[in-house]
Amino acid sequence: MIVGDQAEITRRFTARDSAEFARLSGAEPMAGVPEPLIAALFSYLLGVDLPGPGTNYLKQSLRFHAPAPVDQALTARVRITRMRPEKHLVDLATTCHAADGTLICDGRALVLARDVAA
Repeated sequence: MIVGDQAEITRRFTARDSAEFARLSGAEPMAGVPEPLIAALFSYLLGVDLPGPGTNYLKQSLRFHAPAPVDQALTARVRITRMRPEKHLVDLATTCHAADGTLICDGRALVLARDVAA
């Protein structure tokens, strides 16, 4: 792991996914993809790809700029911006774009990771 490393995932959420989220969470159904489903893409990337297994979330902030369209590819990306090996901390930039390039959201994540290189 080094500063600049990144990982991404592309996923389509259906109207059924949105309805199921509303049912499970008790939230009102939405026309677009619910924001927590987009945030879950970052959680997936951090826990599975970068930094990977053993990662613990400490903080996340997201700013949503546009609604996420249903049934369209959304690409979430995390990129390492800073590493603090002495504390096992990794700072990451997070973004999610629609297939047409529209920025859906951006933000930051701070995680505690086992294998932070010095």
